[in-house]
Formats: sequence, structure tokens, C-alpha cells
Amino acid sequence: MKKSDFFYDLPEELIAQSPVEPRDSSRLLVLGRENGKIEHKIFRDIKGYFRPGDCLILNDTRVIPARLYGVREDTGATVEFLLLKRKTESDWEVITGPGKKAREGHRFIFGDGLMKAEIIEVLPDGNRIARFEYENNFYETLDRIGEMPLPHYITKKLEDPERYQTVYAKINGSAAAPTAGLHFTPALLDEIRDMGVKVSFVTLHVGLGTFRPVKAENIEDHHMHTEKYFVSRDTADIINETKKNGGRVFAVGTTCTRTLESVAAKYGEIREDEGETDIFIYPGFEFKCIDALITNFHLPESTLIMLVSAFCGYENTMNAYKVAVAERYRFFSLGDAMLII
Repeated sequence: MKKSDFFYDLPEELIAQSPVEPRDSSRLLVLGRENGKIEHKIFRDIKGYFRPGDCLILNDTRVIPARLYGVREDTGATVEFLLLKRKTESDWEVITGPGKKAREGHRFIFGDGLMKAEIIEVLPDGNRIARFEYENNFYETLDRIGEMPLPHYITKKLEDPERYQTVYAKINGSAAAPTAGLHFTPALLDEIRDMGVKVSFVTLHVGLGTFRPVKAENIEDHHMHTEKYFVSRDTADIINETKKNGGRVFAVGTTCTRTLESVAAKYGEIREDEGETDIFIYPGFEFKCIDALITNFHLPESTLIMLVSAFCGYENTMNAYKVAVAERYRFFSLGDAMLII
């Protein structure tokens, strides 16, 4: 398939710039995976689609304030770092801007000296490996001097940065939020549990590779960047028990989907596992784990809309997006949601 097959027209005013309150009051488009039937609901109505014995899997990664502004130690030139992936205790893969100011051996100062960094390697794709120096705890220092890395299409700062975290965010490491989970409240999760649905978690630290534009017109030529994941034994047991007893696995977001389908492809089943995945899911992919998908509305020609198309069919997906535009749903990270079931 071609990248252009996944284009759709989106009026700019439908790109959500702020979240709705409360979280579970966003709109929900329900799409039939087999028949393409569409229903229009409110997100909290999602509990009506669960049955006792199902399970709900969420990504408990936490977004770090990954954008750092600093100066070069020798010249005082300003620089911006975006932390992508932790490689060791003190080494991170980063994007730097401007890149020419960050060559091997160059040193940088952030937060009036609370944190320093030296470029130790320039990678083939232009990213850098930076070695950081700091006192005490890295993440505590980062909380003091870093900024939340909102997507480029959100043009104003959030009043409350926690609104770009899920209510169950726990494990530091993401450069972007697993946004399908932003709609859940603690009360809604409790209601779902009370229905006899098991709720459990995986961890996938979201990197910017997920959101990088597809440049190749033939989508099979696109290469995904790797992201770290972890699946616990408890979560694996819950999923396998659910499957064994005829229940359904609801994945919250493309990050959960990529994690679970990576492990299922690796072992033929879900097991306790950790590693890195660069799985690229597009039409023709055979799903081995998930039965329902909760997701937001994604950018045209993105790997994320390709994943959705793989799950519920290309024509169903593109028609649902056309309907969502016509019905003036709110799009992208802070927008409304879809349930594909």
C-alpha cells in the first residue's frame, strides 16, 4: 500500500488544543471491526461494551519532562535537547537543536549547572548520545529543569502538566504520552473492575519514532525506531487466562497493541518478557493477541492510522475518519477516542 492511501482532509480547528474535563467526558466513536457499523457515545459509556471475563490492558509508562534548554559550555550558544531513550545510568539518546552545535566532545550546561552533558557519539540518523552529569537523582533534577514535550501541533502550554499523564502513569521513561489512556478516571477503572473485568498493565516507553512521518511512498519501506517494553508475569497470566476462558483482550492504545503483538509474534503466546520492539503494523498483519482496541484519532499518513487500518480494515477505518470529521470529533493527542470492537 502507498502512504497516500492513508491521507484524509482534516480542518485545523478539529485538532484538540486542550483536554476536556472531566477526562471521561470526551466523545467516543464505536466502530464495528467486522461490519464497520458506527455508534456515537461518550467515553464513560465504554463500560457497556465489556463483559465479565474480559481484560483491559493499559500502558503505565510516565512521560518525563524531556525537553531541556541550555547553553554550550565554551561559547554560551543556546541549545535544546529532547531526551528520547535511556541507554545507561547516565547516557541518553537525544535529539539536539540546532544539531551543528552538538558535535562529539561538546559540553552543555542546563538549569544553571544543575545538570551537564557531553556529546559522546553522533548516530547515523543524526541523533546524539549524551552523557549526563548531575547530583542525586536524575529524574528529580529533570523535574526541576525540564519541560513536558507536547506534540508540535499543540500550540499552547497545558495549565496542568499532569493532564498529559494518564491517571495510572507510574514508570518514568516516555517522550510522549500513551494518549488513548488519558480518558480513563480512577472511578471509571473501578467500575470496569467491578463488572468482573481484569485490569492490568504493560510498560512501553513511547519514543518519537512512533510519530515520525512516513517518508517512503511504499509503506513497506518505512523503518520504525525501537522502543523499550516490559510485560510482567501477572499481566501475561491474566491475558492467557482470559483467552483460555473465552474472554476478550481490550488494548488501550497503539503502544499496548505493539507491545502485546510483539511478544505474541516472538513466542506464539503472551509471556513475561522485556526488550525492544520496532514492530510496524499495517494492513495484512495477523493479530495474535488483542480483540478490541481503544485509541485516539491519528495523523493522516501516520504509522498509527496504518495500525488501526490493519486491525479493523482499511475501508472501515477511512470511512470512520470521514464520519469523525463530519461529526466534528476532536483529533490527536488531546482529542476524542475510538473503540474498535
